[in-house]
Amino acid sequence: MEKFNTKKRLKSFTYAWKGIGNFISKEQNAWIHTIITVIVLICGITFSVTSTEWIMIILCIGLVFAAEAFNSAIERLVNLVSPEQNKLAGEVKDIAAGAVLICAIAAATVGLIIFIPYFIVCL
Repeated sequence: MEKFNTKKRLKSFTYAWKGIGNFISKEQNAWIHTIITVIVLICGITFSVTSTEWIMIILCIGLVFAAEAFNSAIERLVNLVSPEQNKLAGEVKDIAAGAVLICAIAAATVGLIIFIPYFIVCL
């Protein structure tokens, strides 16, 4: 059994942050999610949403970003192992993109459930 190596663990965080930076800087959909996230955070602050609502919002934001990151990683891996046109490779990429859409729809639904009552009060 290997001893716990603090330097090795810290280095793994460095790689993870590098991956997040790569994802945010190179993926157009990550920018779209970032813009939507900023809007949602501004709405949450403006309406002083409850702690429970913040928990749901943060979980949804994390879920969508993680799904998009997985999708991006899958797309890059598929492109690496199958650079030529391939029906199965295309299906894999479509399924991964569909998973992101499922997460985004769920997050948007949660957002509507949380924010519609606040918007109605403002009208």
